[in-house]
Amino acid sequence: MAADEKTEKATPKRRKDERKKGNVFLSQDMVTVFSLLALFNGLKLLAPTIYRELKYCIELFFNYAGTLYPVSASNVNDKLAKAMLIFFQAALPLLLLSVAVAVIVTFLQTRLMVSMDALKFKMSRINPLKGFKRLFSIRSVVELLKALIKISVLGVVIYIYLKDRIVQFMRLMDGSVIGAFSFIGDTVVSLANTVGVAFLFLAAFDYLYQWWEYEKNLRMSKQEIKEEYKQTEGDPQVKGKIREKQRQMASRRMMQKVPEADVIIRNPTHFAVALSYRPEQNRAPVLLAKGADRVAFKIIEIGEANGICILENRPLARGLYENVELDMEIPEEFYQAVAEVMALVYRMRDKGKNPEQH
Repeated sequence: MAADEKTEKATPKRRKDERKKGNVFLSQDMVTVFSLLALFNGLKLLAPTIYRELKYCIELFFNYAGTLYPVSASNVNDKLAKAMLIFFQAALPLLLLSVAVAVIVTFLQTRLMVSMDALKFKMSRINPLKGFKRLFSIRSVVELLKALIKISVLGVVIYIYLKDRIVQFMRLMDGSVIGAFSFIGDTVVSLANTVGVAFLFLAAFDYLYQWWEYEKNLRMSKQEIKEEYKQTEGDPQVKGKIREKQRQMASRRMMQKVPEADVIIRNPTHFAVALSYRPEQNRAPVLLAKGADRVAFKIIEIGEANGICILENRPLARGLYENVELDMEIPEEFYQAVAEVMALVYRMRDKGKNPEQH
């Protein structure tokens, strides 16, 4: 069905949920290429230190071979610990550099996202049927083409780079060992950089492909967007029922305050407002309840049942209804009119009469 076709871009909530699951955009080729370049150039940079440590190690253990005999449990542990220390001094900086570059490139793509959900066991990962489908998917074809291109590029670059140096390799026998190692090291690093630059173009293609595939897999159907909106914003029908329930509860609370009023002003049945004045608590009369049509009739009915003074004043009732919220003191522009009403109410109370007809 057209409604089920995933043609819409992913919403921010969908992207956030997928990130929580560990589903992020990542080009592994980018990580591999930069790690390769860092490894070989780091090897060239750290070569003097590595050479010095290895030379010291060889000299030290040849010296041990001539002075330590027999080898026993009392001396082998110390010498083994020293050998491990020398190894770490030589290799650890290079290993840390490679790991750091891989972590940085990965984090730059995933924006420092760490998700434990991706490490959870899932049966779908070992499902033979799904594995068979992945084997013959478009992604598998693309990965196969990338692998073939990489092998071809690597073979061509190595052939072009080394064919002019074959003669120089043959002449290494006439030089020193240090010179030979230096030449071979420079050649390997230079070759790695050349291959790395070529692979950068392949990595850029992989980056764009991974981005395209990631966006395609995140697409949503119109129905999914509607369902997500209902989950985040709430079903309109449910929200309408909730608002109606809230209005009913507010109306009940408002009606419960009507018996506390000093006077009810009406117009004559369309609008009604109930006012209360407590000089020790408020600076001005407070609007306890207000309503129109049926609500106004209910306010008047409760007022009559509780012996509340009821006055008819059309402009005042309409003005208070439109300009004053519940439990608020009346504004200054109504002071004069309400004061006259309250004075009338107090006079009529003193005479023991209900001023409803005034």
